[in-house]
Amino acid sequence: MRADAKHFRPNRRNFLALGAATAAAPMLGACDGGGSPSLESLTFWDMVWGTGAPYTEVAETIAAEYDPGDLHPVQYQSIPWANWYQTFTSAVASGTGPAVSTGASFQPFFFLEQGTVAPADGAIDLLEADGKADFLPGILDAMNTDQGYAGIPWGLDLRVFWYRESILQDAGLEPPTTWPELLEVGKQLREIDVVGLGLAAGSDTTDAQKTIVSLMISNGGGLFNENAEPDVTSEANIETLEFVLELVREGIIDPRSVSYNSDNLDSDWGSGRVGMGFHQTGLDRVLSGEAAEDVRVASPLVSPNGLTGSLYYINAIMLYTDTPDTASGEQFAAWYAAQTDKFWTDGVMIDLPVTERVAALPEITENPNVVKSIEEWQPVGKTIAAQSPQAFGALNSVDGGRAMASFVQRVVQGESEALPLLETLQADIEELMG
Repeated sequence: MRADAKHFRPNRRNFLALGAATAAAPMLGACDGGGSPSLESLTFWDMVWGTGAPYTEVAETIAAEYDPGDLHPVQYQSIPWANWYQTFTSAVASGTGPAVSTGASFQPFFFLEQGTVAPADGAIDLLEADGKADFLPGILDAMNTDQGYAGIPWGLDLRVFWYRESILQDAGLEPPTTWPELLEVGKQLREIDVVGLGLAAGSDTTDAQKTIVSLMISNGGGLFNENAEPDVTSEANIETLEFVLELVREGIIDPRSVSYNSDNLDSDWGSGRVGMGFHQTGLDRVLSGEAAEDVRVASPLVSPNGLTGSLYYINAIMLYTDTPDTASGEQFAAWYAAQTDKFWTDGVMIDLPVTERVAALPEITENPNVVKSIEEWQPVGKTIAAQSPQAFGALNSVDGGRAMASFVQRVVQGESEALPLLETLQADIEELMG
């Protein structure tokens, strides 16, 4: 499956520090469902996902088809990613926020802990009753908290390892299956002026952060321990960062990546300057022409600890406590979650689906890159909470924040040894979490 429109990729994971709230976002598009005209409409705020405007057109059309029966009708509103955090916090604080919304991955956990998002258990019960709660392994569990489910999963942003097939074939190389093989293949690619691990570490992207955390998870590490405490300096993470720094020293990671944004990186993938690297599952739809047909998803790389893994983010639908009617919100949220299948059948979403039924659709099964991502990578994925069994609100300030940005830039520039770099990140995360 490939979307015809150019992929729209907002920097939606950058969680900004708390500051002065801005005014609530303007209404970019709205529609009302049916229902009694005497009932107040619920507001549904939806972020601009996937392919941008084509996605929003499909989403608005879906929402317009909702029939609430005797419950409250729904008004759709498209929300841009720019200043999204201030938009939501301002609206929630002033009582002008949505009843239901989509949003960034850790947004539901943060607002649930603040008491402004309600557990989604009632809506998930409705999905189960309708036979539509057929989530892929681990997806629903990742939304679980001590208070209940933070939201309804509907999409998955997963990092997988890609390679340019023709470049490796022309060089007589096989795609790597282990970290040592990645190092050796990277050295061979360096000899023909091809980057062996493409990434972007500029100030306006979180790409490099995702690559390094994916490798940490693959080696049995991560930013947190099983008690949700910062555990950056673990032996697994030290081993991971030593490997990354070796890639830097060997020229397998491009020194220019320190100032790269996502467009720079995608351009290098398209030109053949990058031969391998982690990227989201839609790389073959981000690129065009020959490059789009040439990129392939490799099997998960086996780490020195004999493990595999990667990083993912779950897109969720959340329900708010400030609502005209809880039952109406739950009914709409469950109904809308079941209709999101259309995003993949219409080709306006590049993230992975989260249900068995969508994974079985021809639009999915006909793309071997997507199939491999679902079958081999999704089961070993974790959030940045790893190794914690649950996500939590403090991840808002960690993911995409200044601490991680500074850390990866120092790594890419090879400024220090592994342990001092990790110790600094540990201290920064502890400070963020108070």
